Amino acid sequence: MPNFERGSVVLQVDGLAKSFRMHHLGQNLHAFDHVSFTLRAGEFLLLKGPNGVGKSTLLRTIYRSYLPQAGQVWFSHGAGRIDLARAADVDIALLRRREIGFVTQFLIARPRVAAEDIVAEPLRKAGMSAAEALDQARHWLATFGVKRDLWRAYPTSFSGGEQQKVNLARALILPPRLLLLDEPTASLDVGARAAMVARLADLKAVGVAMIGVFHHPGDVAALVDRDLVLMAKEVDDVAV
Repeated sequence: MPNFERGSVVLQVDGLAKSFRMHHLGQNLHAFDHVSFTLRAGEFLLLKGPNGVGKSTLLRTIYRSYLPQAGQVWFSHGAGRIDLARAADVDIALLRRREIGFVTQFLIARPRVAAEDIVAEPLRKAGMSAAEALDQARHWLATFGVKRDLWRAYPTSFSGGEQQKVNLARALILPPRLLLLDEPTASLDVGARAAMVARLADLKAVGVAMIGVFHHPGDVAALVDRDLVLMAKEVDDVAV
């Protein structure tokens, strides 16, 4: 497991703003505005606020699924510093393979690919042998409570909760420099939630920087360093 330099700045967000154009209404839907914060290696930032204020949208804007209307998202990675808001698509794709992880409650699984192969793929792409990657994948599937007889099955046939366990195992098997978590516990049972928190604690210990929105925020309370509270008209960065 890599050990990132704790305390070094991983993410610097300055004046970030996002809205969506509702063409059928002839108006803009405001998501958030003037969001600024700094995130360091080993820090865990919890996003809070009422439904509809843009918590998930903020994560997806940092991940560059959405383009912002204004602001910068400076990410410090292994090769330097880059503004994710303006980076080329090819650079974003490369960063997602190794430096930036995203965990959502929805698994988009490729058809006819076994769960263990889906989970092992990030390790194989990082250069690990196929056999060792498969061993690690099976370990994490077991850790998150996926039954052994499902490891070679296709996740497209799984329940929502079982799909989410596969999703977590894949997303957390290889520590990224920055990890974004969008409601990862929404469909998990108590055992899987506990396994996820233990894994996040390990990642935090080696310096992974994390930002998360949680359906059960109490699960990660011991890991949280700061809250970022999103409101309809303002954003308050609150130390805890």
